[in-house]
Amino acid sequence: MDESVGAVINWLMSFDATTIYALGFGVLLLCGFGLPVPEDITLLLMGYMTYRALPDGTPRPGADVVVATCVGLAGVMIGDGCMFTLGRRLGVRLLGRWPFRSMFGRGRLEQAQGFLTRNGAKVLFSARFMPGLRSVVFFTSGTLGISFGRFLIYDGAAALLSVPALVFSSWYWGAQFDEVVAKARAAEHGILAVILLLAAFFGVRAWRAQRAKTREAASEAARPEAQPPA
Repeated sequence: MDESVGAVINWLMSFDATTIYALGFGVLLLCGFGLPVPEDITLLLMGYMTYRALPDGTPRPGADVVVATCVGLAGVMIGDGCMFTLGRRLGVRLLGRWPFRSMFGRGRLEQAQGFLTRNGAKVLFSARFMPGLRSVVFFTSGTLGISFGRFLIYDGAAALLSVPALVFSSWYWGAQFDEVVAKARAAEHGILAVILLLAAFFGVRAWRAQRAKTREAASEAARPEAQPPA
């Protein structure tokens, strides 16, 4: 087991389920604001601590995988919703301030704007599987005037797929927690690779369609009948 993850597990073992879920909720909420902590590891730990008994072997009071899943969903959705609302209400006024200045640096805002402009709803769904761009995409979607209902539908659909899968997998296969973490990471990377390939495909297709329209317009303008009389 990774030493840092092992240290966190040993620390969490001293708490009851309510405290663990409250900590998980807080971390997931801050992840929505760009906290550099992997959401998947936090969700896996919430499920794993539901699986693990107390150090003396007794069941952890209040431990329930359904409760852990609901808390996880609330944490990620509220965090994402806050970032979306900040973008919608304050927009570019925040871009020059910390921590937004560092979050949106290195061309991330332009990347998110390009993705959203070209692909719209598909990006809102895919952003949940894009570590490092997730918060940027949600903030940018708010600045571009996307409706909250549309954001909620697509981000919520992605969260309903990913959050229960992570929490339940580490709860059900708790004895193989290391394998669960490795497979979750591999699955996330695989999903991200598929998303990037699809984005590239649709981007190239849109570019070719626009190029064809430009050529057609130029051809129409070059025809003799299209020329104004002398």
